Formats: sequence, structure tokens, C-alpha cells
Amino acid sequence: MKTKTKKAKFMDCPKSRELWKKAKKLIPGGTQLLSKRSEMFLPENWPSYFEHAKGVEIWDLDGNKYIDMSLMGVSACTLGYADDDVNKAVKAVIDKGSTATLNSPEEVELAELLIKIHPWAEMVRYARTGGEAMAIAVRIARAHTRKDKIAFCGYHGWSDWYIASNLADDSNLDGNLMPGLEPRGVPRSLINTAIPFEYNNIESLKKVVKEHDVGVIAMEPLRHAGPKDNFLHEVRKVADEHGCVLIFDEVSSGWKQNIGGVHMLLKVYPDIAVFSKAMSNGFPMAAIIGKAKVMDAAQTTFISSTAWTERIGPTAALATIKKMQEKNVPAHLKKIGSMIGEGWRKLAEKHSIRLKVSVPEAITGFSFEYDNKLELKTLFIQEMLKRGFLASDHVFVSYAHKEEHVKKYLKNVDEVFGMISKAIKQNRVKELLEGPVCHTGFRRLVD
Repeated sequence: MKTKTKKAKFMDCPKSRELWKKAKKLIPGGTQLLSKRSEMFLPENWPSYFEHAKGVEIWDLDGNKYIDMSLMGVSACTLGYADDDVNKAVKAVIDKGSTATLNSPEEVELAELLIKIHPWAEMVRYARTGGEAMAIAVRIARAHTRKDKIAFCGYHGWSDWYIASNLADDSNLDGNLMPGLEPRGVPRSLINTAIPFEYNNIESLKKVVKEHDVGVIAMEPLRHAGPKDNFLHEVRKVADEHGCVLIFDEVSSGWKQNIGGVHMLLKVYPDIAVFSKAMSNGFPMAAIIGKAKVMDAAQTTFISSTAWTERIGPTAALATIKKMQEKNVPAHLKKIGSMIGEGWRKLAEKHSIRLKVSVPEAITGFSFEYDNKLELKTLFIQEMLKRGFLASDHVFVSYAHKEEHVKKYLKNVDEVFGMISKAIKQNRVKELLEGPVCHTGFRRLVD
């Protein structure tokens, strides 16, 4: 007699679900980060809040434990959650005092380390988040060139300078951020100050520079597709020919494929590079590094904040970077990411699922190649959650991810892919969903 497979059930997490309902009444959007909204994963059934986290494990408010095979703090926790070495360093300076009338010496030590890793750079400024760091970089670049207009490619945060692009055309950010984004609250006077160009299309940049008096070129050097036909070298050439300040936004790409910015691997050097996220393993920290002749322009404008002088951020960054160097963390991320990506490919082939896997390995991802891809993504997240995994269509790999985690994860993916394959063939995907379909996320020109 054939035994019937027991249907997996959601872990019971009423505290998290109720708190998320309350949060949406008290906090616009429910949370401070779009990427952490429950609707981006599993509307109505996502365990939105954590009680504590360690390594790659997270416990929700009801005590359920999950293995994080998804965003790892939206790619910030590259060493893993609550890393002992980073926490030890941070706790020591908390006891000594994190903020005082005098400055922390760690600011200077971190600046020296960042410049040693990036010999083309000569000066450093700090912030605490990627979005504000990019705003600082753009302010410095504009102050240096004394030109307002920016040619940009990729995602660069929430600031007015960036969202202003949609004042001219509400589809300008469709390929960079997300479709239909409203620029409400951004001054109309900023219209036509930020103009998009396409990654790996040098002619699109040349067109923007030719038609506008551009003083700044801001871009992600890499995301899920690498440069082709010497694209970044050509961008550097355009910047030099037109006297533009070239900014590389390494908030997402930095520290994952190598120690420092990925531009060092690609051997193309900007005038300014911006870092955050992984450089401090989840503690708020950001750095703007650059050539002295450009960075000096910071003295001609006003860029200042009390919070940028606290001691925890630089301390966490120093501990994180030194551990990355000591343990060769990027090599581990590539190894684990390759295992995951290859596992997806093999299991998709096994179950006859059309799947596209993206690189680089440290931020690997996949997409279902079907018209109802959001439904399929939701079903995948739903079924993996039942099996004790926080999962999505991306895995931001951390040093805390080990081979045993990947093997356990892929064993469950095998089971879920088998179910999804059957659902596709029977046209029952939507029927199997136990809640609403997840929302779409960020899109980038480099995807």
C-alpha cells in the first residue's frame, strides 16, 4: 500500500503576524526598508520579526527557528549574524564610550586601511547608511565640477537627487529601481538633473553626456551581470574626456568577491567609491573614499552629522574587514554560492523547470522563466518556510553558511521543486498558494 506524504504546515508565529498588522498602522509601509516588507516574501504568513539571530539561524518571536537561505540582513551580514569577533570589538568600545566630545581614533585607522586596500584613493569621509553615503558622494562630486546634472545607472537609494529622475519621465527608474515609482515630495526644480543610461551600452551614456551638461557619472560597477566589451573602461574614458566625476556605488557589490571594491578586480578606478552594508557586518557604517582633488570639495560645501562620529561603526568595520582578510571570506562565499547555484540548476533540470541562475556567486539568485513567475516565487517561499527555511529567489551568501547548510537546503529544494513542477504541469500553482502573491522587488539595468 502506497503511503501518503504528510503535508508540510506553517510554523505557528501569531506574535509576528499580529505585530506586523500593528506596525502597518503605526509605521508607513510597516518597516523602514522596502526589502524587509513581509509582502515582498509571503504576505500574511511571513514571520516578520526576529527575537535573536546567530550564524545563519534566526528565531522568531514565537521561538521558531529558521535557517536563513535568503537575504542575510539584505546582504549586510557577510560574516553571519552576531559574529563573535565583531561583537567582541563593538562591546569593548561600548564600555569605553561610543560617543564623546572628542573624536574616536578608529576613524583614522579605518581610513588608513581603506586607502591601503584601494591605493588609488587618498581621502575618506564617513556616514552610516548606503543611501546617505551616495548623497554625500554626489554632493562632493557636484561641488567639485560645479555642475548639477548626473548620468546614472543602477540603484542608488532614496535620495532626492536619484528619485528626481522620475520627474522627467515616470519610467526612468523602471530598469534601475522599480516600475511606476512616484517622485512625490521631490522638488520639481530637480527635473532633468538625473538622467539614466544602460549598463553595457556605452552609446547610451555618450548620448546622455552629449545632450546634457553632465558633471557626474554614478553607477554600480557590477550587479548580476559583468561588464562586456571593456564597458567600464569606456565609461572611465567618457568621464575623463568630459571632465566628469566618476562614482562607483559599491554598497551592494563591495567586499563579496574580493576584499574591498569589485572595481579593483575589474581594474577600473573611479574618482569616488561608496561602501556600506557588508563592510561592518550589519552595524551601521558607510564610507566615501576618493581622490584628494575631488574629495577636497567637501570643504567647500556643508556635510556634517553627529551620528557620523560615533565609534561603533568604524570599530565594527575594522573588525569585519580584518576578519575578511584573515579568513579569505570572498573565496568561501564563491565556493558556497557555486554549490547553491549548481544545485538549483541540477534540480531544475531534474524536475523539468525552466530556471535562470544568476551570478556572481556571493549574491546568487534564480528566476522562474514563466509568465506567472511571482506566483511560482511565492509558492517556493511558502513551501520552504514550512520546512524551516527563510528562502527567496536570492541567497546572499555569508561566511557562516557551511556545506551542511547547503546540503540540507538543497534536499528541501528538491522536494519543493518536485511539487512546483507538478503544479506547473497541472496548472495548479495559484490554487496551492495559502495567501496573496508576493510583491515585485527591485530591478536593475545590470540584471
